[in-house]
Amino acid sequence: MAISIILLFLPLIFFSSFSSSTIDRLSGASSLSVEHADDVLTSPDGVFSAGFFPVGDNAYCFAIWFSEPYSEGNRTIVWMANRDEPVNGRKSELSLRKSGNVIITDAGRLTVWSTDTVSESSVFLYLHENGNLILQNSEGGVLWQSFDSPTDTLLPQQLLTKDMQLVSSRSQGNYSSGFYKLYFDNDNVLRLLYGGPEITVYWPDPELMSWEASRSTFNSSRIAFLDSLGYFSSSDNFTFMSADYGERVQRILKLDFDGNIRLYSRKYRMDKWTVSWQAMSQPCRIHGTCGPNSICSYVPHFGRKCSCLPGFKIRDRTDWSLGCVQEFNLTCTRNETGFLKLSNVEFFGYDYGFFANYTFGINWLDCSSTVVKQLNRTYTKHQENASLKFVVRFAMVVGSVELGVIFILWCFFIRTHRNSSAELKKATQGFSKEIGRGAGGVVYRGMLSDHRIAAVKRLNDAYQGEAEFQAEVSTIGKLNHMNLTEMWGYCAEGKHRLLVYKYMEHGSLAEQLSSNSLGWEKRFDIAVGTAKGLAYLHEECLEWVLHCDVKPQNILLDSNYQPKVSDFGLSRPLKRGSQANKGFSKIRGTRGYMAPEWVFNLPITSKVDVYSYGMVLLEMISGKCPAEEIENRRVVTWVREKMKQATEMSSWIEMIIDPKLEGKYDKGRMEILFEVALKCVAEDRDARPTMSQVVEMLLHQENDSELV
Repeated sequence: MAISIILLFLPLIFFSSFSSSTIDRLSGASSLSVEHADDVLTSPDGVFSAGFFPVGDNAYCFAIWFSEPYSEGNRTIVWMANRDEPVNGRKSELSLRKSGNVIITDAGRLTVWSTDTVSESSVFLYLHENGNLILQNSEGGVLWQSFDSPTDTLLPQQLLTKDMQLVSSRSQGNYSSGFYKLYFDNDNVLRLLYGGPEITVYWPDPELMSWEASRSTFNSSRIAFLDSLGYFSSSDNFTFMSADYGERVQRILKLDFDGNIRLYSRKYRMDKWTVSWQAMSQPCRIHGTCGPNSICSYVPHFGRKCSCLPGFKIRDRTDWSLGCVQEFNLTCTRNETGFLKLSNVEFFGYDYGFFANYTFGINWLDCSSTVVKQLNRTYTKHQENASLKFVVRFAMVVGSVELGVIFILWCFFIRTHRNSSAELKKATQGFSKEIGRGAGGVVYRGMLSDHRIAAVKRLNDAYQGEAEFQAEVSTIGKLNHMNLTEMWGYCAEGKHRLLVYKYMEHGSLAEQLSSNSLGWEKRFDIAVGTAKGLAYLHEECLEWVLHCDVKPQNILLDSNYQPKVSDFGLSRPLKRGSQANKGFSKIRGTRGYMAPEWVFNLPITSKVDVYSYGMVLLEMISGKCPAEEIENRRVVTWVREKMKQATEMSSWIEMIIDPKLEGKYDKGRMEILFEVALKCVAEDRDARPTMSQVVEMLLHQENDSELV
């Protein structure tokens, strides 16, 4: 009987002790102090706790963690409010204000974090059983929640959306923001990015196109979710299942400080966490994992191992991400330098090119002239041919003369363009007059020293900026057509990459379509001019060019609404007479305007631009953007369904025509434009016309109209 009584009262004793040292919610004007260990919010089931957590010597962050440690004294942190601004261990607190705002103050003075919320009714802060810290008003409305601003961890039932990202911690013991991010990219794909000294996307494998990695770019909802059973799904078709899939298991999806994202599981609260899934099976494929000037290797039963290159030493033994520093000094004496062979080592992410069967000479640095001079090299001599010897010597003389001319021109270029970036900054009034922006950079309006009005495109510092700059300069410099944008110059100083174009008074076609300024005649003329510009690129210029990103944003309009095809950052040269280009390493273009060939890995031809042009025509006619669905259907499908519903051509046109035209249009031109558009957006690329055929069809209709 005595035993029964003891067993009966044990839960009551435990509950009393538990409830006396925890707080279930904050309400009114109340606070949690860093100086009181008992000032902790606890979820109703006791699984999660929230309070100030020590992150260093006299440094604290407000965090959420699993109440049960995974080992003695070690807590599993799932969220932090002020991870990059820890507070003092004295007089710091989290306060709930009567205004409805929650703030964290450092030593009672400086506010380091806030929910930035306001409420006219009373509010309270509580910790949900799923680990979500929620600020709610008396009417039940959620003003703020921690699930909307994750740090490095995703909990079951917590969404990851296009406006969120997971950011790794700095190192094993440093909880501040690190170099790695999990986020939805602009192409709707969930990616891992290294944001250290360089910016590199490393997962999914950058050498694969999205569809090769089983990812889809067509779902713009950009949402990912981990359920309580261990199943993860993302809107880009990426899914995985935990190795211990099932109920009664605690789970966290965490972006670790080493750049790998892992799913951790444990069955019982006091157990250690085990990895039940991870994104990268080869840790050395994670960019920046060992820092600069280092070698990453994988050792079985140990894992990743970092070491320094010969001649370098580790910068900080507690943090490999800082890499290694050189142990040698570069001097201005004539020290020979050469290549050191490293067996079984790959410069992942740094390949400039592959050169088979090449011999490279040894160079030395003459610091007085800052010119790399080449030493004489001895090769095995073959039997000489007198004629060949003469030809070689003649070529050397001609080459020397050419090099001299190039050197003089280069010196002139340096002398006349020394401060071009500063001049352009002055011309644009400190890059303050923004007139447009895109994924590659921002465009500013400026006045040059000769009073010409220019559009200055300032490329982003992202990793693709240099490639886009080189493509733009090398392509436009060879083109000359009235329907192609005119480039006046460029700047390449240090990290600055600037392109200078003639200013277009009426902006882009996209801007004009959103207004009421484009009548039917202007739209038809723009369609003809754009077709002429693309036909020149595809068939008439010295080096044929695929634009790869034809859309209204890249069609500019001058003072007379004359169209100019612009933005050649994604363009690609096509050998004259070639039918296809197989050199594309990734999908190019903009969602809604891209041809099916990109998705289905078919040969890329000039017909991809034809398809994009057809989508532009449909947008000019209907006013509907192809990037957005209409009645849950793509624009092409919507147009064809309207055609089936209509009994005659005129009624079909009335159902589709842009309302901004107010019924004012030429019926004959409208019909031919529709016909051309539908031919251009045919699924089968062989059924599409060439751009020169498009020009002929449009001009034929225009001539017929004039005769009538």
